[in-house]
Amino acid sequence: MAVIGNDMRETDILNLIKEDEEMMEILRLVRDLHLPDCWIGAGFLRNKVWDHLQGTSTPRNDIDVIYFDPEDVSTESEDCYWQKLKEKKPDLDWSVKNQARMHLYNDEAPYQNSTDAVSHWVESATCVAVALKEDGSLTLMVPWGIDDLVNMIVRPSPGFTR
Repeated sequence: MAVIGNDMRETDILNLIKEDEEMMEILRLVRDLHLPDCWIGAGFLRNKVWDHLQGTSTPRNDIDVIYFDPEDVSTESEDCYWQKLKEKKPDLDWSVKNQARMHLYNDEAPYQNSTDAVSHWVESATCVAVALKEDGSLTLMVPWGIDDLVNMIVRPSPGFTR
């Protein structure tokens, strides 16, 4: 029996991802870049959960790769990583952003790490990310919890300040 809504737990979300070979392939490609504090966030994860809850299937239309490297905040580095991913899976809409510089774009105080940056994203249901670790385990990042995500509630996140 499928787990739905309020009954869904973080482990259920991780299992949904593990069972999706394309998501796992994408996570492997990103992991193999060896970027610091690196995750795939937002719609990549939200769409998977909402599709599961609604019995639908949304195309992978936006792969938001984030990382945190205060030693190199150049957009050229981001472009280089984007190009590497595009070469591996050209059919995907990749986005690669170093969260160590995104506070400038958002006119906020510097973020401390990727989790801090994600906590400032617009919608609480989209303030989520997943990472594939070197040992093959998945880690879920949910700075505001999963309640809005699993109940399909769209509202500003507590950290959104604009």
